Amino acid sequence: MAKSNRYQALISKIFFDRYKASVESFEFERVALEHSAESLEIKLPKNLGDVIYSVRFRTALPDDILATQPPGMEWIIEGAGRATYRFKLVRVNRVVPRADLVRVSIPDATPEIIRAYALDDEQALLAIVRYNRLIDTFLGLTTYSLQNHLRTTVKGIGQIEIDELYIGLDKRGCHYVIPVQAKGGKDQIGIVQTTQDIRFVEQKFPGLRCRAIAAQFMEDQVIALFELTLEDDEIRVVEERHYRLVPARDLDRQAIQTYR
Repeated sequence: MAKSNRYQALISKIFFDRYKASVESFEFERVALEHSAESLEIKLPKNLGDVIYSVRFRTALPDDILATQPPGMEWIIEGAGRATYRFKLVRVNRVVPRADLVRVSIPDATPEIIRAYALDDEQALLAIVRYNRLIDTFLGLTTYSLQNHLRTTVKGIGQIEIDELYIGLDKRGCHYVIPVQAKGGKDQIGIVQTTQDIRFVEQKFPGLRCRAIAAQFMEDQVIALFELTLEDDEIRVVEERHYRLVPARDLDRQAIQTYR
């Protein structure tokens, strides 16, 4: 059985062993993967966490789970503590780039060697955002990359990974913590990663303002940046901008005057 099919079978088994039609959330522990694998006679991967991570952030839930979703609602898997997770029924809440937003052209400062050796969309996107100082441009702050692929724990959620973490400074000397999540062209920005990024800042940097950012590849070398917040347990977009990276010789002087 292929890895993706094994993961789907395990998650489906865990779900329906606990699911009841009237229940909107229920928890399970990571050890449930072992019990389900034994019951289904499926060989477990060495990294149990990869099963959960895959269905939370990379692939859709199994079709039989999706079939239980009421109209306008969806199941998510959120962290609920150390090695503990929660299936939760929430309103469908996705952030996708607007089609009608102006695209601002800026000179591409990405070193060619970085483009040549980037291993995946997420890594490439984080590097391009960093080298072109897009977080500075977007937020109007001076920012510094503190760490990428930060793995840590958050109380009440458990282990999380933040794609990249920036520290920002404004003209008044105020400091900001800026978690950034990176999404490829087909990925969608959802509630789970946004929530864990914001909760991390609240717990680890109390008193500092969180500016949660999502970056997403679009077509034609365009990168969409979003500033996100949570309101009534839903993602809200504070601001959205689209940036097109172009060689300096291709900058449109008339457009630059229009931006002004």
